[in-house]
Amino acid sequence: MSATRQLLPGVFVGSQAIAEGFLTRGQLRRRSYRRLVQGVYADPGLEFDHQLKCHGVALLLPDGAIIGGHSAAAWYGAPFASAHDPVTVLRSSRLTWDGPRGVRVHETDLRPGDRTVVDGVPLSTPLRTAWDVATLEPLTTAVAALDAMVRAEAIDLPALRLMADTSAGRFRATRVRRAVPLVDPRAESPAESWVRVTLVMAGLTPIPQYEVLVDGIESRFDFAWPEAKVALEYEGAYHFEEAQVVRDDERIDRLRAAGWMVIRISAADLRNLDAVIEKVRTALAAR
Repeated sequence: MSATRQLLPGVFVGSQAIAEGFLTRGQLRRRSYRRLVQGVYADPGLEFDHQLKCHGVALLLPDGAIIGGHSAAAWYGAPFASAHDPVTVLRSSRLTWDGPRGVRVHETDLRPGDRTVVDGVPLSTPLRTAWDVATLEPLTTAVAALDAMVRAEAIDLPALRLMADTSAGRFRATRVRRAVPLVDPRAESPAESWVRVTLVMAGLTPIPQYEVLVDGIESRFDFAWPEAKVALEYEGAYHFEEAQVVRDDERIDRLRAAGWMVIRISAADLRNLDAVIEKVRTALAAR
C-alpha cells in the first residue's frame, strides 16, 4: 500500500494526498471535497451516509482499534445511524487514541475473535456488535438494531440468547439481558421496533404482524390484540402517497366494519409515545 491510505476509492486523508502530490491545498479546497471527519475527505459524488463516514474514520484507526457498536451494525442489516451521528470505535486500554471530533471511542477488552474486516473496514463481528449495541445504546435503539440484524440473518436469536445467558460479570450485562428478550425480527422498520418496545414496557404486549381474513381478503396489522379486536398501524412515509392513501382507507374501513378498532399512527406520533400508549389503553378498556 502506498503512503496514501485509501480503503474506498474517493475517500482519502488530505495531508497524505497533498504530501504525495495527488492534490495541492488549493485544489483540496476548490474541488468541493466533502470533509468526513477532520483531515479525511470524500469525493462529492459519493453518497454521504454513515458507512461512508466509517470508511473515512477507518483511515485513521491505529492498529488494534475497530469500528463497532451502532456503526458496525450498518454492515449487518441495521443501517440506522445517520451521516451526522458519531462513529463508534472500540479500542483496548493499551491504546491512547481518542480520534477526531465525530468519533465516539469506547475503551473495552477486545478478543481476537471480536474482529473481522468487511469492505476493507476493520469491524467488530456480528456477535460482538450485538453486545455493544445492547450495552451502549438506549433500549429502543438497541432493540431496533438487533431486530434488523436477526431479520438480515447476520445473527440468530439462539446466539443472542446464549450471549445473554452467559453474560454474568461482564460490562453492563444487565442491559444485554434486558434487551435480548425484546428482540423480534418481525419488525419491518426501526419505528415498528420502537413502538413495540414501548408497548411491551408499558405492559401492553401486542402480536406483531398479525394476519386476519375479512371478506376473503387477507390483511396484516403491524400490532394486534386479537381477543379485544384492537389493532395499531404504523404508517410510514409511503402510506401518504396519494394512491396508497386510498388503498389504506379502503382496507381500514373494511376491517372496522368487521369489528376491529384500528389505531393509526405516523412518524409524528413517535415524538409522544406516551400518548400512543394511552390510546391503546383506552381502546382495550373499551372492549
